[in-house]
Amino acid sequence: MISKAHLNQGAFLDEDNKCVFKIWAPEATGMVLHLVYPSDRKYMMNRLENGYFTITLENIKAGTKYFYNPDNKGDTPDPASFFQPDGVHGPSEVVDHNLFRWEDAKWKGIPIEELIFYEIHTGAFTAEGTFEGIEARLDELSATGINAILLMPLGQFPGTRNWGYDGVYSYAVQNSYGGPQQLKKLVNACHKKGLAVFLDVVYNHLGPEGNYLSRYGPYYTSRYSTPWGQAINYDGPDSDEVRNFFLDNLLYWCFYFHIDGLRFDAIHAIFDNRADMFWHLVRERINALQQLLGKRIYIIAESDLNSPRVTDTTDKNGYGFDAQWLDDFHHAVYARLYPEALQQYVDFGATDQVITALKDGFVHSGQYVKARKRRHGLSSANIPGKHFIAFIQNHDQVGNGIGGKRLQSLIGIRKMKIAATLLFMSPYIPLLFMGEEYGEEQPFLYFIDHSEASLIESVRKGRKEEFSRFFQGTEPPDPQHPGTFIKSKLGWRTALKEEQKDILRWYEALISLRKSHPAMRISGKEFIAARNIDDRGISILRFHPLSEESLFVVLNLGNDILVTTLPGNKKWQQLIASDPAINLSDGLATLPPLSATIFKGWHNS
Repeated sequence: MISKAHLNQGAFLDEDNKCVFKIWAPEATGMVLHLVYPSDRKYMMNRLENGYFTITLENIKAGTKYFYNPDNKGDTPDPASFFQPDGVHGPSEVVDHNLFRWEDAKWKGIPIEELIFYEIHTGAFTAEGTFEGIEARLDELSATGINAILLMPLGQFPGTRNWGYDGVYSYAVQNSYGGPQQLKKLVNACHKKGLAVFLDVVYNHLGPEGNYLSRYGPYYTSRYSTPWGQAINYDGPDSDEVRNFFLDNLLYWCFYFHIDGLRFDAIHAIFDNRADMFWHLVRERINALQQLLGKRIYIIAESDLNSPRVTDTTDKNGYGFDAQWLDDFHHAVYARLYPEALQQYVDFGATDQVITALKDGFVHSGQYVKARKRRHGLSSANIPGKHFIAFIQNHDQVGNGIGGKRLQSLIGIRKMKIAATLLFMSPYIPLLFMGEEYGEEQPFLYFIDHSEASLIESVRKGRKEEFSRFFQGTEPPDPQHPGTFIKSKLGWRTALKEEQKDILRWYEALISLRKSHPAMRISGKEFIAARNIDDRGISILRFHPLSEESLFVVLNLGNDILVTTLPGNKKWQQLIASDPAINLSDGLATLPPLSATIFKGWHNS
């Protein structure tokens, strides 16, 4: 069994109230542990090899608060803090990870190809903005057919409102969400109800406010840069222990919180030129955890590379991820259904690109891309569908658009049904963004809660500059204003309009079909055929080699009636239709403008 000793840094409390404090600070000559609650005491720590300092104290209880002080530079929180109850500048708190009583011993997870993901921002998901708020909604998610939630980053960030990508304590569960014990309670409840829990982790950068890492060691490097701040030192001097800091974080979430998988933010901004690549070590650590815990733990990449290497196995010198986000699918569908998006997605908008995204995955697989001013990507045609996560919305795509508008607000219900059908009829693992399933009308905006005036102004300026590139004449909402966050909270199915009820029924039907039909339960791309119908329609055939029943989808993306022939030697029957005017007669499907339908068919005997 993995024990607390397997983490290199932290405050480890055992059943006898004995606590081991351990911190890495290779450039410090001395380290003071300063206990500030319930009593004020200071202790000189012992220096170990590899730049670690440690001390073991008796009679320490959960809730004890402390700082570290390296070389008398001042009290600062523990970089490996398990809880920051008073925020990013306050003391760290000792956590008893033995306290929670888990009830999910029989939980073994869900095969990746069966997952229906639902991305959640904890603060904006409910009025409460807490883990308890999410727990109260689990039955509704399950009833819709969702079986996996993906939580946006939870590492402690400044203030109470933030997307999570400005986190500065990778081990500390955000205090305003409920802290570590409430997160465990949520995961436990999810598993009891048959839902997997995935967590978005950020290993490419850390936020600026409350970031004291540089006082402790060379966590950063000047050899590289990222769009969001200093690059992490994965391959320079002293990078062994920097790597261990983040590798231990994998263990921490999966072992102490029973997380089923991790989504790694922007892996293209993690730079590592060592022979033993960081991603190979991640794969090794995950494999060991799977053996230990007796369940699969999935790792998913957000990657801008359009490279098959991301999901190639490590023995082929790949990164070893189980799946990667498929941005090209979103861009192709979004730009085709919402032409106004072409100012932002200049290289998309053609029907054939939607077909390519459906059949192959990457749309850009070596072609010249105007937005990049170079050729980009390699073919993903041979990558199995279960190695891609597809979506028509996520936090980035909604939050970085004009007004944070959701897709239905931009394209309307008829096109929304088309987009959802494309998503669920694809050979990929579908991901929904919270509220998507019922056509949530509240926007999702970018919001922060910093305390430093210069940083706030810098963020405001950066958002304005980013918007000016794509949305000239449009001012983004003030990210610091509390109202920006309040506007982003879900209405949560209260007093749904008829259109929203209609969307919810459509999603429920698609998810049910996805889970139940043999042709939908196979992720091989060889079992899907898609074609362009006169550049105004798309047809998709889904079939299973061991089933006589196939599915045939027709989508009319145009403003005129579309008539098409149903294929092959089959008897076809309409299964679901977005418009009652859709009909099938003499092997011909007739669709009114902007509509979608799915037929099921059997081989003639």
